[in-house]
Amino acid sequence: MLGTLMGFFGRRSGNRAIVDRLHQAVVEAARCPAFYARWGVPDTLDGRFDCVTLHAVLLMQRMQALPKPADELANDVVDRLFLGFEEALRELGVGDVVIPKRMKTIAAAFLGRAKAYEEGMRSGDEEVLSAVLRRNLLGEQASLAQQRFWLDYLAQVSAALSQCDLDRIIQADHLFPDPA
Repeated sequence: MLGTLMGFFGRRSGNRAIVDRLHQAVVEAARCPAFYARWGVPDTLDGRFDCVTLHAVLLMQRMQALPKPADELANDVVDRLFLGFEEALRELGVGDVVIPKRMKTIAAAFLGRAKAYEEGMRSGDEEVLSAVLRRNLLGEQASLAQQRFWLDYLAQVSAALSQCDLDRIIQADHLFPDPA
């Protein structure tokens, strides 16, 4: 899923506008205030990272299921996400010497969560997926209503994305349903 991480501005830069738009769609979806105020995502750097990761995983799963070149574009979007993570670290004042170590940590966290979300969704078992959500997104203190919201939201997003071909993903004004 991570692709090349370093190839974003190189070999496939012709897709930059599309990749930037898809990246923005993931980030905007993850910034929904209700996720933090009502639906249990901690309003912290980790909580925001986890919410971005979850939305990215949902989009990447769909894109990787589509015919080529969707999988390559998906890799470009993940590369762009990591560029955004690096930019955020720099804005927080993390120095050049520390950035590579932090990026390795972020990559490991992203991959671990992506694998957990994919396995949880693939299991088809709500209890398994709910445990993954508590462990990675919500925390163990999440209420049953919060867990139910996320299970329903994930099902809704997955259903909506399953109706999209690559052209529709690229052209969509809103890839993710409004949780309100």
